[in-house]
Amino acid sequence: MKKSSRKTVNPRRRKQPTAVSGSVPGNSVFLVGFMGAGKSSVGRALGQRLNWLFEDLDDRIEAREGRKVAEIFADSGESEFRRAEHAALQQVLQELRGGGARIVALGGGTFAQEQNHKAIQASGIRTVFLDAPLDELWRRCAEQSDAKRPLMTSQNKFREAHRARLPYYQKASRRIDTLGKQVDAITAEIVQTLKLKEIALRTEQGEVE
Repeated sequence: MKKSSRKTVNPRRRKQPTAVSGSVPGNSVFLVGFMGAGKSSVGRALGQRLNWLFEDLDDRIEAREGRKVAEIFADSGESEFRRAEHAALQQVLQELRGGGARIVALGGGTFAQEQNHKAIQASGIRTVFLDAPLDELWRRCAEQSDAKRPLMTSQNKFREAHRARLPYYQKASRRIDTLGKQVDAITAEIVQTLKLKEIALRTEQGEVE
């Protein structure tokens, strides 16, 4: 009886959205981790190696808002930045549902925001946690004098933020230790660990080099 009843179901119902309708097809990888983890450097190198598109989420936020991330924090506060960040992330996820191959570097706090974390996990996109000891992350950030970062005002704030975000980072699909490794070595490890494949931009993504 069960078999015959299934045959009478209207086939149009199969097109109705399901609980996994938010999942993302194709190849996409999000790089997560704290300040100084090297997400942008590794993401850019990974995109070049695989011929995948690379995007830094902060760049999208700035383009959407018409001002720098530091300006958003200074003029409107963190709550406004998080709103803009979530909106930008939702836009990226919507685009990725159409397929394609993209490497996205997330801000240090993006993956640690509950609504962002849930949306990314529900999408099925693979996430890679770029990790390093706290002292090493602080040293790397201290060497970067191109921008003033709120968390760099004291090591205590830096440490507290890292402690709060770490449990989220640890839920990523993979963890890669970056201590003492060159960018090329890290990208090679990611490619091997996730079994990522190089694509031809012109034929598969319509990109012009």
